[in-house]
Amino acid sequence: MSSAAVTPAVRLRGLKPDWLNNPKVWRTEVLAGLVVALALIPEAISFSIIAGVDPAIGLFASFTMAVVISVVGGRRAMISAATGAVALVIAPLNQEYGLGYLVAAVILAGVMQVVLGALGVAKLMRFVPRSVMVGFVNALAILIFMAQVPEMHDVPWPVYPLIIGGLALMVFFPRVTTVIPAPLVSIVILTVITVAAGIAVPTVGDKGALPSSLPVPGLPDVPFTLDTLTTIAPYAFAMALVGLMESLMTAKLVDDITDTHSSKTRESIGQGVANIVTGFFGGMGGCAMIGQTMINVKVSGARTRLSTFLAGSFLMVLCIVFGPVVSDIPMAALVAVMVMVSFATFDWHSVAPVTLKRMPAGEIAVMAVTVTAVVTTHNLAIGVVIGTVTAMVVFAKRVAHLAHVTAVTDPDGSTVVYRVTGELFFASSNDLVGQFDYAGDPARVVIDLSAAHIWDASSVAALDAIETKYEQRGKTVEITGLNNPSADLHGKLTGELAGSH
Repeated sequence: MSSAAVTPAVRLRGLKPDWLNNPKVWRTEVLAGLVVALALIPEAISFSIIAGVDPAIGLFASFTMAVVISVVGGRRAMISAATGAVALVIAPLNQEYGLGYLVAAVILAGVMQVVLGALGVAKLMRFVPRSVMVGFVNALAILIFMAQVPEMHDVPWPVYPLIIGGLALMVFFPRVTTVIPAPLVSIVILTVITVAAGIAVPTVGDKGALPSSLPVPGLPDVPFTLDTLTTIAPYAFAMALVGLMESLMTAKLVDDITDTHSSKTRESIGQGVANIVTGFFGGMGGCAMIGQTMINVKVSGARTRLSTFLAGSFLMVLCIVFGPVVSDIPMAALVAVMVMVSFATFDWHSVAPVTLKRMPAGEIAVMAVTVTAVVTTHNLAIGVVIGTVTAMVVFAKRVAHLAHVTAVTDPDGSTVVYRVTGELFFASSNDLVGQFDYAGDPARVVIDLSAAHIWDASSVAALDAIETKYEQRGKTVEITGLNNPSADLHGKLTGELAGSH
């Protein structure tokens, strides 16, 4: 076909993603969005209670976060909404200063996330080791399950058979057909049973009133002064860091599940934009939701931005148009969905006896520390930081013993050559000084570093200390074999470090 014959319709079709013309993908994405929207309602209400705000504030935040991030985010099919981590961070601010300050903090946190994203904070994700990632995923699965325990405690007895029935449906229904997501089938069937039979069990409506109208944009009700800024800034910064950490970890997890790559920088900036918009609509802010993302990606099989957009859109439609129906959904149905998500999220291979036998003890320790920190603090970001620091300590301890020194004396006895092999940094260079025979060596000493690399000032200081000890005995030292980066660092710092001479 010639370029002149290409019509605008054909040109437009070439710009559209392939899935737009695929009915099967449409069905998967639409149904996945509906399941996620149903699962978002009780979660958003619960997080609103944690933050100390009206349930509508959390539901509005989930709506705006999901819709905005579906357009500006970097990870397709990931769900962002109001989250418990963010609620915990900003709850004290709301309690002490009120909703206006909370909303202002959400907007400022969004601005900070945009700035951090533009500065390349996403690149720090490369320093998160696999053992921390596995620990993070397992801790997340435990937290998702633990969050369901209160819904199973001190409740009418019919709740338990309903949960078991919901789990059975999700396990066996996919063997019949995968056209309709099993969680959606489970929610519908359990709701019909409880309503038709008049079974009195806790419902979504018991969590709080659903909003009856769309949110309206506006400015936060705070004085625009320096005092306000200094009050909200610490909370906003904490929220920005926690939100980015959780979102980037979730994006990496979805990358692994779907075997696709996503732009973490775009995701970081997108999270900021979504929080700014959410703040102007009076929402409580949020970040990526791992539980709902797992429902969307792993359980329902969604892969595009459409499911994320529809999750937010369906959320408002369900609340405003079908509020009375949604209010009748038994909490047991949603508990069953989240228990299934917890089971699917946990990396069972990582705790299998065969895996634990083969895995180095340090890796197992890092995974265990990450899980313990997350479960103890209920904060995924803190757990990741503690796990990563632990992994760095384990790594430093392991490589500290990789620097070896061997000595060869010339036949005439006038020169000794010390050959240093390995990586020289603060941990390994500490033992370097003690591996030379200062009193017994001949007048000329050569230190051959052709098989070593100098990484930091500690190593240069150690070499300076070795030279000093020989000079005090009237002996000369020659350092040879430095590669270019090591030579540059040694040349800049040798003799300049206090206490080395």
